[in-house]
Amino acid sequence: MKLARIETDDGTVTGECDPETGIVDADGTRYAPDEYDLLAPCEPTALYCVGRNYAATIEQMDYDRPEEPDFFIKPPVSVLAPGAPIEYPAFTDELTYAGELAAVVDRECRDLREGEVDDAVRGYTIMNDLDALDQPGRTARKTFDGSAPLGPYLETDVDPTDLEMRTLVAGEERQSATTAQMLFSPREVISFLSERFTFRPGDVIAFGSPANPGLLERGDDVEITYEGVGTLRNTVA
Repeated sequence: MKLARIETDDGTVTGECDPETGIVDADGTRYAPDEYDLLAPCEPTALYCVGRNYAATIEQMDYDRPEEPDFFIKPPVSVLAPGAPIEYPAFTDELTYAGELAAVVDRECRDLREGEVDDAVRGYTIMNDLDALDQPGRTARKTFDGSAPLGPYLETDVDPTDLEMRTLVAGEERQSATTAQMLFSPREVISFLSERFTFRPGDVIAFGSPANPGLLERGDDVEITYEGVGTLRNTVA
C-alpha cells in the first residue's frame, strides 16, 4: 500500500495513494491529483544517513571499507518535498546527488533486534542525499536546507533486501544497482542505530547510495527509482 501526505484546501492530509486516481483519507474523502500538492511522506525529527554502504562507492571515493555502519545525521530542515525545486547552494560549485532507499519509523523505539525491525518500520521511501563536494567536512557538505528531497510516497508492503534502483540525471542513467549489494542490510543498519538513538515516529533512516558519477547542473531533472517504491523527481533550480 502506498501512503502519501498532501497539501489541500482542507489542510495537510495523509491517505492511501493511487498515483493515477488520487488520495483517499481515513474518512473516505477522495482528492484528485489536481486538488493537492505532494508533501514529503513524513515529518522526521532527524534523518539518520548511512554512507559507504556500497563497495562501488568505496572504490569511487577511495574510502576504507567500514567494519560497522558509518553514519551522519541531517536535520529536519534538510527535507524537500517531491517535485519541489532543488536550490543550487550559492556556497558550492560541486553539487552532486545520491539515490537512496529510506525507511520511515512507525513508533518510538530503541534497542531493536534485527527480527524486531519490520514491526517498527512504517514503510520505505526514497531520499536524494545532496552533497556539496567542495565543502570542508561531511556536515558542511550534506546538511544544508533542502539537502534531502524525500518521497514521493511511503510504500508499506515491500521487502528492502533486493530492490533494483536507478538514477537518471537529465535523462542520462547515472546509477544502477540493487539493494542486495549493500554491505549492511537495512535491518542491520536500523538495529545498529537503535542501540545509539531513540527513534521517533516519522524519523528517516537512509541506507546509502551506489557510486554516483557526475555533478548536477542548473536545470537538471533528477529521477530516482526504487523497484516497488516509486520514483522521486526534482529539478535543480
